[in-house]
Amino acid sequence: MRKLWPALIGAGAVLLALASLELPNAGFRGETFVTIPRGAGSFAIGSELAEAGVIRYRWQFWLARALKPGVKLHAGEYRFDRPATTWEVFERLARGDVFYYELTVPEGSNMFDIAAALERLGIAAAGAFLKEAREPELIRDLAPRAPTLEGYLFPDTYRITRDMGPREICRIMTSRFRQVWAALGVRADVHEIVTLASLIEKETAIAEERPLVASVFLNRLRLGMPLACDPTVIYAALLEERYRGTLFRSDLESRQPYNTYQHPGLPPGPIANPGLEALKAALHPARTNYLYFVALPDGSGRHHFSADLASHQRAVARYRRGRKATQRP
Repeated sequence: MRKLWPALIGAGAVLLALASLELPNAGFRGETFVTIPRGAGSFAIGSELAEAGVIRYRWQFWLARALKPGVKLHAGEYRFDRPATTWEVFERLARGDVFYYELTVPEGSNMFDIAAALERLGIAAAGAFLKEAREPELIRDLAPRAPTLEGYLFPDTYRITRDMGPREICRIMTSRFRQVWAALGVRADVHEIVTLASLIEKETAIAEERPLVASVFLNRLRLGMPLACDPTVIYAALLEERYRGTLFRSDLESRQPYNTYQHPGLPPGPIANPGLEALKAALHPARTNYLYFVALPDGSGRHHFSADLASHQRAVARYRRGRKATQRP
């Protein structure tokens, strides 16, 4: 009988060890994050998890790994906010259930909007992102004249992890632009199309109006008329860190290169990041003789388009009367 005791004790210890893998543990309060580096072995992973309080003992993870040696474990950052068993933790690493933020970039967002969104999420300081966004190397082969990455940070919803730096985020967003541009299957000057599309995107959110807005800008370019696009004036003020939420005469008179009231032709680069439909409108504008457009006074976001100045002035007068009527107490 005495000879059986060591075996019984050993078997009992194994059974207790296996049973411990099914017991939830949370040696932390609130939430905790654990980063699993690429190439980390089971010993290192177990140590990280135990030190964070996600599992009680490091050997518990080693045991789980020994029982499933062929399972691939994924690197990344994992978020834990409730008690979990060792097996649950192991399965999360096997699934690659890494923690990420959702960064939604609406059509027409500029790099300042994106920088502010990243800072709100706590992913990157706005200044750090803007520093990278002002460097055009990531898109230089496709758009050699691009002064920055503005226009090429494609609007979409992105999964961003906390270990991604601003440059990696810019790379992901410009890669998405490359995919969209390639899918369009066109031969065109990328820089000119994206710049024009950014103006279209900022001028109207109405899908059927975008080709009309494109035609106005192209007609003006053909005649050598200034584009007189208010969003370019706003962007010029943003670049000089003097935008105050509304446009003043001093803004319209600014000689900043992006001000299309003062400089003929397209601005030096995009003023925002256009979506697919705005790109299509720039590539396939409507055929019109329109030279002007102004918002309708009904608040619908739609515009009245005119081919001559007299008609445009009448439309502007109607807009102003409508605005005054809605502002009356």
